[in-house]
Amino acid sequence: MGAINQSATQHCDLLVIGSGAGGLSTAITAKKHGLDVVVIEKDSVFGGTTAFSGGVLWIPGNPHAKAAGIQDTREAARQYMRNETGTCYDAAAVETFLDKAPEMVEFFERETAVKFVPTLYPDYHPTVPGGVDVGRSILAAPYDIRGLGADMARLRPPLETITFIGMMFNSSNADLKHFFNATKSLTSFAYVVKRLAKHVKELALYRRGINVTSGNALAARLAKSALDLGIPIHTGTPARGLLIEDGRVVGARVQGPGVEYEIRARRGVVLACGGFSHDVERLKQAYPHVRRGGEHVSPVPASNTGDGARMAEQAGGTVPLRYPHAAAWMPVSKVPLANGRMGVFPHLLDRYKPGIIGVTRHGKRFCNESESYHDVGAAMIEACRGERETAMWLVCDQATIRKYGLGYAKPAPMPLRPFLKNGYLVKGRTPAELAQRAGIDAAALEQTVREYNQGAVRGVDEQFGRGSTSFNRYLADPARQPNPCVAPIGAGPYYALKVVMGDLGSFDGIRTDVVGRVLDARDAPIEGLYAVGNDRASVMGGNYPGAGITLGPIMTFGYVTARHIAGVETPRASAPSPSRPQADRAKELRHAA
Repeated sequence: MGAINQSATQHCDLLVIGSGAGGLSTAITAKKHGLDVVVIEKDSVFGGTTAFSGGVLWIPGNPHAKAAGIQDTREAARQYMRNETGTCYDAAAVETFLDKAPEMVEFFERETAVKFVPTLYPDYHPTVPGGVDVGRSILAAPYDIRGLGADMARLRPPLETITFIGMMFNSSNADLKHFFNATKSLTSFAYVVKRLAKHVKELALYRRGINVTSGNALAARLAKSALDLGIPIHTGTPARGLLIEDGRVVGARVQGPGVEYEIRARRGVVLACGGFSHDVERLKQAYPHVRRGGEHVSPVPASNTGDGARMAEQAGGTVPLRYPHAAAWMPVSKVPLANGRMGVFPHLLDRYKPGIIGVTRHGKRFCNESESYHDVGAAMIEACRGERETAMWLVCDQATIRKYGLGYAKPAPMPLRPFLKNGYLVKGRTPAELAQRAGIDAAALEQTVREYNQGAVRGVDEQFGRGSTSFNRYLADPARQPNPCVAPIGAGPYYALKVVMGDLGSFDGIRTDVVGRVLDARDAPIEGLYAVGNDRASVMGGNYPGAGITLGPIMTFGYVTARHIAGVETPRASAPSPSRPQADRAKELRHAA
């Protein structure tokens, strides 16, 4: 560790460590309430995991739903959250979220460059009491990043594997429908040609797409709002440790270009470092499939190495890892890219399409493939209990892969040969040959296909009821009737793609009270230290009830934390920690897997 450059010491009211939605929503709110705020970011780009995300926020009672006349009640949202969080239900945190989430949306849309649009996303479990078919999820509005000026170069690019030559789409965007139909419709073909020409022009002028969507749009809008307020975002500036004086956190040591110095913060420090998705040692404690020696490949930024958790522990905070599911599970595939690089593809869309099934190496289906990524991930962990490897293979026929694609492999007319050559896809003339080449039990796969097809020809999934909820059907193929999620596996050749476990961010994390104060082992607040975003344990208790249940609470509690630091938010009394039997049961569930 180099010597501290005392002459470079900076002073502010509030230091925020991290530049994702959690950090920037806190910083913006604090600045709007009169505080002098500094944001530091260890990466060379800002935006955090948010910039890779879908940009959706789950906000019961949001103003966009109300404007559209969608009927929902606070009581229904509370009931749904109680059912979804189970023994991890925190009444004070839930009530604060339900109070403040719509207020947060109104604040950001009124006071900043952040704007949202409604979506048609159902809750992920709409048949659970309190669940709804539409209205609780909103999406960051698209953004032209030229509004960032020179700072456009510092915005984290979208995840490479979910763009097409750098071009972004929303999952519900008309773009996708036109791209899928480009070879079948002159209207779609003309649309795609025009869209591609515009994007190629952007690449020539700016070396990246400038019209961004999803989480990239949210990150850009938050950064624009912060920079317009005069909040500095120091990228390439990691925190090296907290400054603690007389038991109070008063700032941090940071590493600037060629010099280590102090930033002293009168009101305190906010940890917003993105969670621990790439902290190998903590993953072994928290993720059952990693603990048993399996592979975990997360698409979130590699810089999310648990810095916030370690700094909280340095100050006396705790990271108890009490949730049965410690992360937002995401089935992913490893994509060979140019120059020997390996990309990560999150399977957000293909599993919902008719004619695609998922099997373990034993050749058996194990879940409804059209449930959420988190639910399918949890089912993968359970199905592979007792085995070293946690994996499934997505299987389909020739007509299906050419219509919908599979993973990173695009639908027709894009070629499949490169993916067969580099091993991303496996191909077989028969299910048995496919199984043999993929390392799947051949006899079991043949039987699985036969049994699945018996019901699939009638649009019925006799084993798992696929297509039975509005969420199952939302990302499927509405043209396929009577069930947009189910079609038989037809004539060969056949294709398989190996999928392993990843995550969209950690759920478990630093223990805080409702307003984000980091708590010590006695549940007493550590003066001057706060946690937001994925550093803080999620209000959802390790479950994933709907689109945006990460970013919705993240921005809401960032707003709440900043208002508390500014002296305008009084905390509700926190619910006690889970009782010892509940906490022990959660631990048993996590370790049993």
